[in-house]
Amino acid sequence: MTAMPEQPLAPLQVVRLDLWTNPVFDEVIVQAPGLALSVLPATAGDPATWAGLARAQAYHVSAAKDELPCCWRVNEALLARCPGLLCVSSGGAGYDTIDVAACTRAGVAVVNQAGANAASVAEMTFAMLLALVKRLAASGAALRNGTAASREALMGNEIEGRVLGIVGLGAIGRRVARIAAGFGMRSIAYDPLLAPDEIRVRGAEPVEFADLLQQADVVSLHCPLDAATRGMMDAEAYARMKAGSLFLSTARGGIHDETALQQALESGHLAGAGLDVWQVEPPAPAHPLLRREDVVVAFHTGGVTHEGRRKVAEGSARQIAAVLAGERPPQLLNPEVWPRLLQRLADTRMARAA
Repeated sequence: MTAMPEQPLAPLQVVRLDLWTNPVFDEVIVQAPGLALSVLPATAGDPATWAGLARAQAYHVSAAKDELPCCWRVNEALLARCPGLLCVSSGGAGYDTIDVAACTRAGVAVVNQAGANAASVAEMTFAMLLALVKRLAASGAALRNGTAASREALMGNEIEGRVLGIVGLGAIGRRVARIAAGFGMRSIAYDPLLAPDEIRVRGAEPVEFADLLQQADVVSLHCPLDAATRGMMDAEAYARMKAGSLFLSTARGGIHDETALQQALESGHLAGAGLDVWQVEPPAPAHPLLRREDVVVAFHTGGVTHEGRRKVAEGSARQIAAVLAGERPPQLLNPEVWPRLLQRLADTRMARAA
């Protein structure tokens, strides 16, 4: 009797929403053996998207909370409707749109793209700092308005010899410290997840948070938004900062209190701020911080470069492919889930072979 040929296994399903993603994500997924890609409508509550997610083994989700309808955020409710999910990948270093603890309880691996856009965000940090100290906005406005009568009226400052306080010395923070050294700045850093010797290896002197605020001429945030950091830059924190110092954030909105920052600037205690991130993105045009000449602003574009977006998309696709091949990915946020994930993956493959 002639043996019947084995039927190929049905491919594992990877889904993403039809939000902008660098094309390399789709290219990597469709070229990976045993994977199929579906691009689903981002429209809130779309039945086709629910149906696609319910069939999916992996979900690439936007990290931008204000661009993603709430129903597509990864939480207990979504996981309950998508029991086949094995992997969720954040489209960025942040993972505000993913409940990691809920994923762990469900046996779902979570990966992010920490470090992929580190160069872009570190560069934005210094773009904002230099714009502040060189008074680029005021100088440009004076030239355009025909009011540029005296260069001395637009006099700025140097950053050489200043102390930079870095909160969070991960992939971005350590690049910031390296760039700062090139400008002749001295870096101090607070990062409770790193040992003091490791902070020194990364180019900064370890200090406690309160000491950093008191010693730094510039305070720059590079930490994730989580329960420990939410609201950490409040009125008390600004009051601890040196008089005339500068505040920068390219991290996440919600870590710094915008109202308290406004008050610290109005009082003259702080000399300026550079903000790439906001509590609500984009902020309303009437937001008082947008009206201040001593605040440099951007629309969370620090990591939004052609190079950074490509690295993020490619990294996300490759990590998804690795997880679905049973290979541990480099940016696994919940490593404790891995043994259970491997068993769920084996069970999924067995069910598809039956």
